[in-house]
Amino acid sequence: MFIGHYSAAFIAATHPKAPPLAALFVGAQLVDFGFFSLALVGVEAMRITPGFTVMNPMDLYHMPYTHSLLGGALWAIGFTLLLRVILTSWTPAIIGGAVVLSHWFIDLLVHSADLTLWGSPPKLGFGLWNHPLIEMPLEIALTFGTMWLFLRATTPTRKSYAVPVLIVVLLALQAFNWFAPPPVAFEPSQPIMALIAFVILTALALWVGRTRNFKVI
Repeated sequence: MFIGHYSAAFIAATHPKAPPLAALFVGAQLVDFGFFSLALVGVEAMRITPGFTVMNPMDLYHMPYTHSLLGGALWAIGFTLLLRVILTSWTPAIIGGAVVLSHWFIDLLVHSADLTLWGSPPKLGFGLWNHPLIEMPLEIALTFGTMWLFLRATTPTRKSYAVPVLIVVLLALQAFNWFAPPPVAFEPSQPIMALIAFVILTALALWVGRTRNFKVI
């Protein structure tokens, strides 16, 4: 998944003690921030294999530090501790850590068998990238269903276009992910573009978070 990972950020953001939405957006994609950064320097690796799955030609054949369950748990613990230091409270820190850990379980739905428990076989994945008629509506429903829950739990503090802009950019980036011509070989521009997309979405989440407060019941 791509934007579907942000569903964990939106649902977490419905908790009054959650960290800021931008921090949750970072948490939702933290292990992909890690993977694409490590892929750039050759620590983890991917290759382009046309037809590897129906929707995605990325063969993610070596990613033990980010996309094993153990690796994801360690990233989650690190993020939890960082938030504890910044926010001086365990509740938002644990919520943020849970969002990081959610990444592995959401990936489990769509990936071909390339996820691991601790970096070694067995490799796991339910492979919904081979079933676009299931994966595509599921990703949209997860993302915008949880966004609706977040918006219902909060109220705007002033007139702002932050939410519509975020929606448009999410849809545009997902459409590019789905429908752009697939690459024929791995190039450094691919992880760089992914990292830029994550940064843009985090900046938009920061904007949204600054324009909304929890409703007073």
